[in-house]
Parts: sequence; structure tokens; C-alpha cells
Amino acid sequence: MKNVALLGSTGSIGTQTLDVVRTSPEKFNIEVLAAGSSIDHIRKQITEFNPSTVIMSDANAAKVLEDEFNTLTVLSGPDALKESVVACDIVINAIVGFAGLPVTIAALTEGKTLALANKESLIAGGPVVQKARRMMKSSIIPVDSEHSALHQCLHGYRSDYDRPSQSIKRLIVTASGGPFRGFSADELDNVTLEEALEHPTWNMGPKITIDSSTLMNKGLEVIEAHELFGIEYEKIDVVVHPQSIVHSMVEFVDSSVIAQLSMPDMRLPITYALNYPERNEAEWGSIKWDEITKLEFEQPDFDNFLCLRLAYQAGKEGETAPAWLNAANEVAVAAFLDHQIKWVDIPHLIANVLDNYDSRSAENEQDIYDADKRARRITKQLISGKANG
Repeated sequence: MKNVALLGSTGSIGTQTLDVVRTSPEKFNIEVLAAGSSIDHIRKQITEFNPSTVIMSDANAAKVLEDEFNTLTVLSGPDALKESVVACDIVINAIVGFAGLPVTIAALTEGKTLALANKESLIAGGPVVQKARRMMKSSIIPVDSEHSALHQCLHGYRSDYDRPSQSIKRLIVTASGGPFRGFSADELDNVTLEEALEHPTWNMGPKITIDSSTLMNKGLEVIEAHELFGIEYEKIDVVVHPQSIVHSMVEFVDSSVIAQLSMPDMRLPITYALNYPERNEAEWGSIKWDEITKLEFEQPDFDNFLCLRLAYQAGKEGETAPAWLNAANEVAVAAFLDHQIKWVDIPHLIANVLDNYDSRSAENEQDIYDADKRARRITKQLISGKANG
């Protein structure tokens, strides 16, 4: 039985992970649950899964749970998150945003299997995450559907899938195109928050849904693919596939293509990550072939969806540039969700922040935190200037 630390248990990935665990109670023991401030949600999870430790980022929420469950260890704060990985076999990092970086590094440093749904930590902290990964020879099993697909395609080809190979022509990351696929610049100028939160395929949290609408999510996934599989950016392409059935593909130098297909259901890559290297019987994402009438593919619109171009730019720059990109995007999306800026302002704001990038190296974890802090400060200043202008 695997002891599991589920960090971000009340979010979309967290709740779907518990769906998977319910189907195999003999294989998984939820040892640690971590959430933000959702007392009602995590209270039900505690009652059902009986973890030994619960961590809340909100200290007041932690105190309420500590008083209510007197046999449970309830902790709060980032240090508690890092320490939570020690007693577990597999760590599922489903924390939203840059806040997931300390957990990613702690899990790798402790030599744990890391099921990674928090792409931002790998993107922003790529250089220092890679050091921890190499030092302990730790495993990262991606939970994003696209990277899980690439992992499966590469693993099906060779056992040392995570090493660069001269046999790989390119990685092809698929994108649904989001709710605004095919929109003109004039149409995009009038996008509302409600429209941006209506994803045509996936049911996700607000931040990642907005990222999908701008194609920043796909840009971040390009950087993540580079970090996970060691493939240079010139060999990573994005293809729009609105049906979201082909989750990603690998093309080899002989022009053969291996793809992973399933109906869109995040429980499938979660099942894969939890059980790897084995396969576990499940029905998530099962395709009814008689109901599929077409599979479409088209090139992304780099001009109207500038975020995708910016992600390639920051990724190729390397060092702390992806941390700047990620920080600027998190602040910009938060401002859009708070009605401070328009949807169309998001990429231009990020571009302005990247123009201020100071080209500092990423030697250690503190360098990443400093870069994140500087980029957030500049982004907020630009938003404030826009609001006052």
C-alpha cells in the first residue's frame, strides 16, 4: 500500500484524486491532506479518509479543525507542507500557482515519487528543481493530461524516456484552443470574464481556465515539457485540437507518430500517476469509437494569442525568465478576475513585465523567490499605473 500526501485536496485535481483512491482503497492510504481555508470540504475528507495529518494554509482554519478533531495532527504554514512529504511514498502536488514550488523541491530532495499537477513550480523553478531531481534521482510523474500523454508515448518507445534522444523529431502538445478559438482581434477586445470562464472542454479552477483562454496555459506546458523531458524548444510544437481526444503526440525521426487518446477526464492521468509503473483497471476517459465523427487539427494563432509566443520567448531565455513570466501571469490573471484589467490586457501586461527582465541567473531556490517577487512588484505597478492613467 502506498502512503499518499495529497496537497491541494479540495481543488479540482485533489477531489478527482480522491475519486481515484476510492476505487482502490487497498492500494492507497491518504496519510496527509493539505488545503487552503475550505473547512467544510476538508472536514468531509478527514471523516472519510482518516489521514494522520492535515495542513491548512489558513491558520484560523487550522485552529478550528484542531479543536474539532483532537486526535488529528493539524498544522499550518509552508514549513509544514515541506515536512509533510517525509512520511509518504508519493506526493501529489496539486497546489495552485507558484506556492507549490517548496513542496516540489522538498519531495524531490527527500527522494519521493512526485505526481506533479503544479506546473508553475517546475516552470518558475526549473533550474533548481532539476538540481534536486538529479541529486536524488527522484521521479516526476506528470499529472497534466498533455504531459501524462507525452510520458506514456515516450515510455512506450524506450525505458529511458526522460533523456534527450536523437530519435525524437518533435513533441506535439495539443490544445483545445479555449473558448475564443477563431476570434478576431476586435472580438477579443470585448471578451468578458464570464465568457473567459466558460471552457468548452474541461471543468477547471478559475486561474487555469483563464490561462487556457489566453493560451498561456499551453505556453506554460511547452516550458514544462522542456523541463520534464529535456527536449529543446525547437522540437516542441503546439497544435490546436478542439475535440481534446488526442492529448499529445511524439513524432520520431522516421516520421512515425505515437499518440495518447482518451475522452477528456483528468482521473485518467491521475490514475496513471498513482499507479506508475503499473497500470490499474479503470474506466475513466474510455472512448466510444462509434460516437467520434472527426478529429480536427490546426495551427495556433500566435498573433491574437500573444501569451503563447511570450512563453516560448521566456523559455528559450531560461534562468529566471520563466519565473518572471509565471509571476506576471499570476498577477495579471488575478487582476482580470478582480475586474481591474480587460482580458486583452493580460498578454500586453506580461510583455511589458518581460521587457523589464533583469537576466539574473537561477543558482538556488532564493534566486527564484527573488525573481518572482521582483516580477510581481513590477506587474502590480504597471496595473496601478493603468488604473490611475
